Amino acid sequence: MKKIRLGVNIDHVATVRNARGENYPSPLRASLLAEKCGADSVTIHLREDRRHINELDLKKIIKKLKIPLNLEIAATEEMLKIASKSKPPFICIVPEKRKEITTEGGLNLNHNKTFLKKLINKLRNKNIRVSLFIEPSIKDINEAKSLKADCVEIHTGKLCNLINKNKDYKNEINKIKKAVRKGNKLGLEVHAGHGLTFNSAKILSKIDGIIEFNIGHFLIGESIFVGLPKTIRLFKKILKR
Repeated sequence: MKKIRLGVNIDHVATVRNARGENYPSPLRASLLAEKCGADSVTIHLREDRRHINELDLKKIIKKLKIPLNLEIAATEEMLKIASKSKPPFICIVPEKRKEITTEGGLNLNHNKTFLKKLINKLRNKNIRVSLFIEPSIKDINEAKSLKADCVEIHTGKLCNLINKNKDYKNEINKIKKAVRKGNKLGLEVHAGHGLTFNSAKILSKIDGIIEFNIGHFLIGESIFVGLPKTIRLFKKILKR
């Protein structure tokens, strides 16, 4: 059984920094601390509106970080140029709406499919691992395989909301289980992300076949109270099978 990897998303360190227009707290410092505390990768989302992470953050982090950087980007020509120049080891292609507070769902893999294929091929030709952020859907798993992605990251937001509200999540977790099995069968690496807390991560970690969890908002929020090192170590303990 493969070890579950933890990717620490440090976007909201930049959110706090940008709220006052200062140069602190430092996303680079958070990245290096996450590395020191056992994170397997660091995730940053370079949004088109640069609401948190910016190009300078990307440049600094990729220069200093020894563990893989997972760069989340929208499927646009601008982001393809940035990714091709910076060459992070991991890329996750995510949907992006300018006015959304946070990512609201998985990619529509049939929207601008020709460009999406081009984007994936160009990144893979640069030896970048490419993941697609999708809904827990068999159809989307099949599409991701046909697009020649290396991995899929399953959007866990709906499941996490149900768990947080103490509602029945049986149907949603069954969808995720089926998607994971299908992804594994097709030879795709399966990851999970969005809205994860200690409780939901523990529940999802019991599903065989998910080998990477990317966790950000709750992790950074919890760090305010107990510190980043302790929060990362708690998540590592939860994800340890």
